[in-house]
Amino acid sequence: MHTLPTTDDELVAWLRLSMAPGLRPGALRAMLNAFGLPAAILAQPFARLAAATDEASARAALAPPGAEFAQYLDEVLAWRELEGNAIVTLDDPVYPPALLTMPDPPALLYVKGRLDLLHAKGVAVVGSRSATPQGIEDAERFSRAMSNAGLVVVSGLALGIDGAAHRGALAGRGGTIAVIGTGADLVYPAAHRPLARQIAAVGAIISEWPLGTPARAANFPQRNRLIAGLAGGVLVVEAAMRSGSLITARLANEMGRDVFALPGSIHAPLSRGCHRMLKQGAKLVETPEEILEELGFASPQAAGSIARLLANHLSQRPGEAPIPAAASALDPDAQKLLDALGHAPATLEILAARTDMGDAALQSTLLQLELAGHLTVLPGGRFARASRS
Repeated sequence: MHTLPTTDDELVAWLRLSMAPGLRPGALRAMLNAFGLPAAILAQPFARLAAATDEASARAALAPPGAEFAQYLDEVLAWRELEGNAIVTLDDPVYPPALLTMPDPPALLYVKGRLDLLHAKGVAVVGSRSATPQGIEDAERFSRAMSNAGLVVVSGLALGIDGAAHRGALAGRGGTIAVIGTGADLVYPAAHRPLARQIAAVGAIISEWPLGTPARAANFPQRNRLIAGLAGGVLVVEAAMRSGSLITARLANEMGRDVFALPGSIHAPLSRGCHRMLKQGAKLVETPEEILEELGFASPQAAGSIARLLANHLSQRPGEAPIPAAASALDPDAQKLLDALGHAPATLEILAARTDMGDAALQSTLLQLELAGHLTVLPGGRFARASRS
């Protein structure tokens, strides 16, 4: 997957607006919706920009760049030329579609690593920087299982739970995305430099901050909104009552994402944040499979056993003995549909969205699974796995 080639002039306009002091991402998006590309925004008179947003945003957009802008542009162009580095703007098809559902997506992202992961289905795993050994073990185990099921694990590269989540995900096949609160040319904390190199090689590192931006406390809540935005659900492993992870969970809930939390001892300080979330409606989970079911992903073990059962049934002629599991194969569409169905009833619309299958293929595959006895049609046009599967 490749970005659209952005010319130097186009990049200048994107950088000017994305870095303009006082121009919020939401106001910039409104201008882009009204006038098109950044160059067109910069060509508008003050009155038209103010009418599309407000006077303060119009002033910020039209303010000339500072004296240091030319030098920064040279740095960005040089950084973009390095292998694995990319700048992805809002108008680029590579831009993460999940972020477009936010009211204030960043105008551009600095990305190191695999661009294809920006379109993959993800789950965020976050928690305390001062995690317990049990929390570290849980974060790694859950992340590895979800990565093996094909989900991308999103976290923030912090110490503790974040680092464990990235390490667990790297051990699976889904990969991991680190959303950082510094410039993409920096690694914070320094102890995670080896981990960051590994993520950049086989995963992706994303930042909305200009190159050279150091770690500042005020940047991390904004970083957290991107973690929440990129993921279809957020798992909080351990969190104190006052925790950035709770901010991520709240933002995810406001965006309509699922929020999951691991319970713990009533005596453990790092369980209190999770328990508070559970009281507020987060879903209590004890195994990775529970999250996979909620998000419509079958665990690898479950998918494998279903595949063998279905292939046996579809390939067997009357009177023949069952075919051994190792010799059977599952139709790719049937496999995809079973993976997407999970263990909760789903409508035709939900299955179509999860699988991206056309109507004809979806209907024929549903009929095939129903006739094979692995799928049941429920009242209200919903579908569920048969209990014997």
